Amino acid sequence: MFEPRDISRRGLLTGAGAAALLTTLPTGVASAASRAAGRAAAGSVSAAGPLPDLAKLGPIARTAFAPAEQRVASYLVSLAPMVNGISDADADYGFFTGGWWRTPANATNARVQEHVLTLAWFYAKARSWNPYSRDPALLVGLDAALGHYLGLQHPDGSWPEYSGSEHSLAATGFALGYLSKVQSLLRSANALPARRTQITAALRKAMTWLLNPSNESVWQNDLTFANQVTAGLAGSALALRQDPNATLRSQLTSAIGRLAANGQSPAGFFYEESGADMNYNFEVMLPEMADCWRQSGDSRLVRMTSAYTDWLGYNMLREPDGSGWITNIAPSSRTSTLFYNDTRPDPERTALNGQFVPDVPSLGAFLPAREDLAAARKAWAAAPAPIPALVKPDTSPRIIAHGLYDERFATRKDKGKAIARLPYLKSKHFTERRIDLGQEFLFLRRRDLYLGGYFGTRRATTHSRTGLTFLWHPVAGTVIQSLNNNDHGCWATVFPGQVADADGPQPVEFLGRSAFRFRTPTSSVVTTVTAADGRLTRSVRATSAAGEQIPLVLRASDTVVFTNGTRAPYGGSVTTTADGLDLHRRGGVVRFRWGGPRTVSFRPSSVYLLDGARRTHILLVQHDGNLDLSIRLAY
Repeated sequence: MFEPRDISRRGLLTGAGAAALLTTLPTGVASAASRAAGRAAAGSVSAAGPLPDLAKLGPIARTAFAPAEQRVASYLVSLAPMVNGISDADADYGFFTGGWWRTPANATNARVQEHVLTLAWFYAKARSWNPYSRDPALLVGLDAALGHYLGLQHPDGSWPEYSGSEHSLAATGFALGYLSKVQSLLRSANALPARRTQITAALRKAMTWLLNPSNESVWQNDLTFANQVTAGLAGSALALRQDPNATLRSQLTSAIGRLAANGQSPAGFFYEESGADMNYNFEVMLPEMADCWRQSGDSRLVRMTSAYTDWLGYNMLREPDGSGWITNIAPSSRTSTLFYNDTRPDPERTALNGQFVPDVPSLGAFLPAREDLAAARKAWAAAPAPIPALVKPDTSPRIIAHGLYDERFATRKDKGKAIARLPYLKSKHFTERRIDLGQEFLFLRRRDLYLGGYFGTRRATTHSRTGLTFLWHPVAGTVIQSLNNNDHGCWATVFPGQVADADGPQPVEFLGRSAFRFRTPTSSVVTTVTAADGRLTRSVRATSAAGEQIPLVLRASDTVVFTNGTRAPYGGSVTTTADGLDLHRRGGVVRFRWGGPRTVSFRPSSVYLLDGARRTHILLVQHDGNLDLSIRLAY
């Protein structure tokens, strides 16, 4: 257990000597000496005992929280164990133990220390339900954690993540964001003046490192990790509002220009390892842009958001029952976020995106409506269950950061208007092709179908899956969703051993307005696709026997029947011989036909969508290398 100490009696280093040591330590500063210097330099916080557990302080009623602050409730429950788990060992004094956030959970990973924002928020914010406001034990824990965090900074201003010697863009970018916000909170509470001086110096060093256009760890012709750069720009904008510096301000303005020029694809997405990534774009990059915009006022960030919102309009598939969105996930380069509920109660990683809604109204389609969020919060407040604790390691301190601004969500009426403007809802016929860095994204709309594809001479990463990526109908909703990072859940031709053509680049050629052909680099599989109103044909020519793998998105209310009369039960498995399958949903039928009797299997996957209301099932049709599949959406 963390036992706070009267650090003025440690007798290790004090005052100017400690500060001098901090400026002369070599690269890889995670040493006992640097941490001792960090805590001695603060010199103003005395021991106060462990932080009392919330349960011992009396029950906290859910109704006590203002609606917009419900997001911090689970953080309140978890605060005492988080603080009391801070290490008091000389070797890593101030390190957050317990695996609360980020891996590797070791003392040289600066990202583990990002929960200093959580501690600072609860210390600074006086609320009727917050017994920890101005708590001396909390302040001691915060001071220790800050000392460890600052002690990890390299002389060049960067911080490490995966090893003590690493100069990490992610660790540095997010440190700028978290520490600038901690600085604001400490000033509002008039707490830790010596530590605040250290934070100011650390932020200035970090900005010097991150804003330098010659720093290739940050700046590339096409940014490798746009979200990490943007986090640093947002933190820099706040830091420079608190401690102005004309030179750094000019560098920040130039850096935002580089972000606009090199961080966003002409296709509309933000670069994550040269490709699109739904999670990092929508849940990290866009909120960080909102933060940066609110602090800098730079209108270029609004224009970037508008272009990204246009991209989202093709890649978020609206479910007709209004339950939410299913994503075009196959191209995603790093993560696999398969869906978004229409209303997402707190804590919610996309909440800060609402800052842009007044200026980019179409973005409101993808965020909760004010009335729906208010209803969800009212239901949360009325729930009888105790407030749950955070679940490690999903304890992002970024949720705390989202509460620093007033909310700007669209009304239900305005959200409805934004949804109606979605390209595939507004129009029944278009072919949209977007090309960048050897990748080609296809969005093809015909009456009664909307089809996605991802092709090219290269793919972003080995996470991405190529080929056809989704099939949607305006009444049936999403029928097929091809997964990424998964050869068992992508829409693909698969050879024995689960070798999928989608697990690699597939160049595409267009044969007319509604036909195209794509192939593997060796032409081991050549697939020709023709789309018409309510009908899709997919002709496969492979060099040997293979299977047509189709990831169906099913609901428990669906009826799935093979043409031989065999039923395919929701959640069950079937192997049979048939020449087709019918999917009955919402008064219509989706008919799959493959030209003759073939061995076919049907099985459920472990993938559930929209809070379990849908589940992916895998249809696998065996063939000798030649297959002509037709899909007719009869509504």
